[in-house]
Amino acid sequence: MLNHTMIVSFDQPIPDAELDQYLKDIENLMLGSGHVQTFSARRHIRVPTDDHSPVFVASAIVQLGVGDLDALNAVFTVPGAEDLIQRWQSRYSYKVVWINHEALS
Repeated sequence: MLNHTMIVSFDQPIPDAELDQYLKDIENLMLGSGHVQTFSARRHIRVPTDDHSPVFVASAIVQLGVGDLDALNAVFTVPGAEDLIQRWQSRYSYKVVWINHEALS
Protein backbone atom coordinates (compact mmCIF):
# COMPACT_ATOMS: atom_id res chain seq x y z
CA MET A 1 0.00 0.00 0.00
CA LEU A 2 1.16 3.50 -0.86
CA ASN A 3 -0.17 6.74 0.61
CA HIS A 4 -0.74 10.10 -1.01
CA THR A 5 -0.86 12.61 1.84
CA MET A 6 -1.98 16.17 1.07
CA ILE A 7 -1.70 19.18 3.34
CA VAL A 8 -4.33 21.73 2.32
CA SER A 9 -4.11 25.39 3.28
CA PHE A 10 -6.90 27.82 2.46
CA ASP A 11 -5.64 31.40 2.08
CA GLN A 12 -8.50 32.83 4.16
CA PRO A 13 -10.68 31.30 6.85
CA ILE A 14 -13.25 28.92 5.38
CA PRO A 15 -16.55 28.18 7.14
CA ASP A 16 -16.66 24.77 8.82
CA ALA A 17 -19.54 23.57 6.64
CA GLU A 18 -17.63 24.55 3.50
CA LEU A 19 -14.46 22.76 4.61
CA ASP A 20 -16.54 19.68 5.41
CA GLN A 21 -18.08 19.80 1.93
CA TYR A 22 -14.68 20.26 0.27
CA LEU A 23 -13.35 17.18 2.06
CA LYS A 24 -16.50 15.19 1.24
CA ASP A 25 -16.22 16.16 -2.45
CA ILE A 26 -12.63 14.88 -2.55
CA GLU A 27 -13.62 11.69 -0.73
CA ASN A 28 -16.50 10.95 -3.09
CA LEU A 29 -14.42 11.59 -6.20
CA MET A 30 -11.40 9.59 -5.08
CA LEU A 31 -13.25 6.59 -3.65
CA GLY A 32 -15.50 6.55 -6.71
CA SER A 33 -12.49 6.43 -9.03
CA GLY A 34 -11.72 2.79 -8.31
CA HIS A 35 -8.05 3.63 -7.71
CA VAL A 36 -8.26 4.58 -4.03
CA GLN A 37 -8.64 1.93 -1.34
CA THR A 38 -8.71 4.15 1.75
CA PHE A 39 -9.50 7.78 2.47
CA SER A 40 -8.91 9.80 5.65
CA ALA A 41 -9.24 13.51 6.30
CA ARG A 42 -8.84 15.60 9.42
CA ARG A 43 -8.95 19.28 10.26
CA HIS A 44 -5.83 21.06 11.41
CA ILE A 45 -5.76 21.69 15.18
CA ARG A 46 -4.73 25.29 15.56
CA VAL A 47 -2.11 26.36 18.14
CA PRO A 48 -0.68 29.86 18.85
CA THR A 49 2.61 29.15 17.07
CA ASP A 50 0.69 28.75 13.79
CA ASP A 51 0.93 32.54 13.53
CA HIS A 52 4.68 32.13 12.97
CA SER A 53 4.66 29.31 10.43
CA PRO A 54 7.49 29.80 7.90
CA VAL A 55 5.48 28.38 4.99
CA PHE A 56 1.73 28.28 5.62
CA VAL A 57 -0.76 26.95 8.14
CA ALA A 58 -2.70 23.87 7.19
CA SER A 59 -6.48 23.83 7.09
CA ALA A 60 -6.76 20.06 6.75
CA ILE A 61 -4.84 16.91 5.93
CA VAL A 62 -6.07 14.28 3.48
CA GLN A 63 -4.62 10.82 2.98
CA LEU A 64 -5.43 8.46 0.12
CA GLY A 65 -4.33 4.83 0.26
CA VAL A 66 -3.65 3.08 -3.04
CA GLY A 67 -2.49 -0.42 -3.92
CA ASP A 68 0.52 0.34 -6.08
CA LEU A 69 2.40 2.91 -8.14
CA ASP A 70 0.05 2.53 -11.12
CA ALA A 71 -2.94 3.38 -8.92
CA LEU A 72 -1.04 6.32 -7.44
CA ASN A 73 -0.30 7.69 -10.90
CA ALA A 74 -3.96 7.21 -11.87
CA VAL A 75 -5.09 9.37 -8.93
CA PHE A 76 -3.59 12.39 -10.67
CA THR A 77 -5.74 11.84 -13.77
CA VAL A 78 -9.11 10.94 -12.22
CA PRO A 79 -11.91 12.36 -14.39
CA GLY A 80 -13.53 15.27 -12.60
CA ALA A 81 -10.51 16.12 -10.43
CA GLU A 82 -9.59 19.20 -12.41
CA ASP A 83 -13.19 20.42 -12.30
CA LEU A 84 -13.34 19.90 -8.54
CA ILE A 85 -10.10 21.84 -8.03
CA GLN A 86 -11.21 24.72 -10.27
CA ARG A 87 -14.65 24.91 -8.62
CA TRP A 88 -13.20 25.12 -5.11
CA GLN A 89 -10.33 27.42 -6.14
CA SER A 90 -12.88 29.86 -7.59
CA ARG A 91 -14.70 29.95 -4.23
CA TYR A 92 -11.79 29.76 -1.77
CA SER A 93 -8.19 30.07 -2.88
CA TYR A 94 -5.95 27.38 -1.41
CA LYS A 95 -2.58 25.69 -1.74
CA VAL A 96 -1.69 22.01 -1.44
CA VAL A 97 1.58 20.24 -0.79
CA TRP A 98 1.80 16.49 -0.83
CA ILE A 99 4.03 13.54 -0.26
CA ASN A 100 3.75 10.05 -1.69
CA HIS A 101 5.02 7.45 0.76
CA GLU A 102 4.78 4.01 2.24
CA ALA A 103 3.00 3.52 5.57
CA LEU A 104 4.65 5.38 8.43
CA SER A 105 4.20 2.52 10.88
